[in-house]
Amino acid sequence: MDIYLGIDVGSVTTKLAALDREANLVASLYIRTQGKPVLMVQAGLKDMAQRLPPDSRIAGVGTTGSARYLAGVITGADVVKNEITAHAVAALHYVPQVQTVMEIGGQDSKIIILREGVAVDFAMNTVCAAGTGSFLDQQASRLGIKIEDFGPTALKSHTPVRIAGRCTVFAESDMVHKQQMGHGLEDILYGLCEAMVRNYINNIGMGKEILPPVVFQGGVAFNQGIVRAFEKELGTKLIIPPHHELMGAIGAALLAQEEMEDAHKATKFKGLGVSESLYETTSFDCKACANICEIATIKADGQVLARWGGRCDMWERAAEKKREGAPT
Repeated sequence: MDIYLGIDVGSVTTKLAALDREANLVASLYIRTQGKPVLMVQAGLKDMAQRLPPDSRIAGVGTTGSARYLAGVITGADVVKNEITAHAVAALHYVPQVQTVMEIGGQDSKIIILREGVAVDFAMNTVCAAGTGSFLDQQASRLGIKIEDFGPTALKSHTPVRIAGRCTVFAESDMVHKQQMGHGLEDILYGLCEAMVRNYINNIGMGKEILPPVVFQGGVAFNQGIVRAFEKELGTKLIIPPHHELMGAIGAALLAQEEMEDAHKATKFKGLGVSESLYETTSFDCKACANICEIATIKADGQVLARWGGRCDMWERAAEKKREGAPT
């Protein structure tokens, strides 16, 4: 059985999705990145080796997410794509008529505007944690509830309080103040849901024409309090696709399948055995020009496998020449 593997390595979670030729999800994995993307990719591959059907053959691999280049080097990926492309492709696969994709992850949020199956605009927020999954996790922990109980509890609210949602510090202090005033937990939680939605629409969605069908994906789509707040604010029903927490990885797998079938070539995948290899990652500041780019480097057995991170491709080309044995 030919399998196409997608790997989405984010700052908070790492997702792997294996699709067959008909784009059916045959195996998946959702784990915490824990600030160790190399080890988590290796652990994910080792785990997936046990989850895949015995007759599986990896026919293509795609990577995405904030550590997509790193994951691409480790695995020998055939396709390395940004999150916008991967999420748009996955949303179109499940909802071909989608016009707006909203995604809220652990550390960032994004919106993608599509018209007739083409992404025409997008925006991302990677600066502030307000309105992300990690902030919800922190507040749930502070309030002494499990994150799985956040949504169901918020839905019990009848008189939600207004929470300042543009900044994590202000939001948290506002929540503490509302607790001191004696407001119920469910009203505070749903007030936070409404604040997150306002923050998303006024920041990420500012100036964007949010038209239905609207697809909501990412781990935060599990939170029914957030879903209800979005539907109330937008005046439309959200579509939450199956496996919405894996959409980046699914999109990467679909892109890998398209690439391999169009090119009729063999995969560059290094095999599931790379989970046992030892890698070293370092970085340095390039001083070739005034940009002073931070260049990331990954090595195995003392050999430079790849460099990336600059505004130009000088170090990427140098790493490629070194691998080929040419002078740099």
